[in-house]
Amino acid sequence: MSRTTRLSSSLLRAAAVTGVAALTLTACGSGSGSGSGSKSSGSGSVKVGLITKTDTNPFFVKMKEGAEKAAKENGVQLSTAAGKFDGDNAGQVTAIENMVAAGVKGILITPSDSKAIVPAIQKARAKGVLVIALDTPTEPESAVDALFATDNLKAGQLIGEYAKAVMKGKKAKIAALDLAPGVSVGVQRHNGFLKGFGATDKDVVCAQDTGGDQAKGQTAMENCLQKAPGINVVYTINEPAALGAYTALKAKGREKDVLIVSVDGGCTGTQAVKDGKIAATSQQYPLKMAAEGVKAVVTYAKDGKKASGYTDTGVTLITDKAQDGVTAKDTGYGLENCWG
Repeated sequence: MSRTTRLSSSLLRAAAVTGVAALTLTACGSGSGSGSGSKSSGSGSVKVGLITKTDTNPFFVKMKEGAEKAAKENGVQLSTAAGKFDGDNAGQVTAIENMVAAGVKGILITPSDSKAIVPAIQKARAKGVLVIALDTPTEPESAVDALFATDNLKAGQLIGEYAKAVMKGKKAKIAALDLAPGVSVGVQRHNGFLKGFGATDKDVVCAQDTGGDQAKGQTAMENCLQKAPGINVVYTINEPAALGAYTALKAKGREKDVLIVSVDGGCTGTQAVKDGKIAATSQQYPLKMAAEGVKAVVTYAKDGKKASGYTDTGVTLITDKAQDGVTAKDTGYGLENCWG
């Protein structure tokens, strides 16, 4: 797909803001790394493309595994590409163009910038390519044919309900270790936690952004302990941030009297639940997102039926300290179904 002058200028503007584009940070743990060009695997006349934010984050590694397995099972050819870093919108645009030029029937994408990627997606769809967002919605969500993702509001709500049950009516002083301003995934998880706990932002005595990074999570927790030493509940956007919080609390001798809850369900994070560092986490399933996406493209190639709307790929509360009235599974289940 050739670039017009207008597209080139929009890419320059997109590239200029990638360093601060909040939506590059999402959902699933920290980690960025070198990008990859488009790589192909499998055989078959139907071609499917998968574009992730990076090719090093364990969440996206598992997503790629799911796509590769589904492509093999369905006899289709899979091409994969990733940004050079978390936030590389220009790299994702190029990947879309290359895949459309190569004749893919459908593209699965985890948008690095949910707004800036939309023009490229529209051009692909205008050429008859089915485009499905995985994990992270575009803005607007209707920019793609369909979205396969975790219900992040529910993920937050589950750990909120769990935390409330653990506190048993004790007054909560909550620290929120969030993602970044305006990130849909982060906002949904934060709001879901408050809803599940029955709290509001007025009950949050300290809120800090972490970018989902462990080191930043530790610094954020240190700052919160200085601001509000009586914190007894810590909500974290993901498990790396949770482990950073645990490190800061342990340094103060507080790791046993502060409740930490999180979202993601990666193997490292689930092991941390088993080890007692995190009380509970909401586990999501990147492999399923990709596998269902590939199947949707295969269906489209066979009979022209397009996937549409939002498909919830599931979330499960994982803890070894179950609470009455809160549905959960233990870390044995969590470790069997984790990623990373």
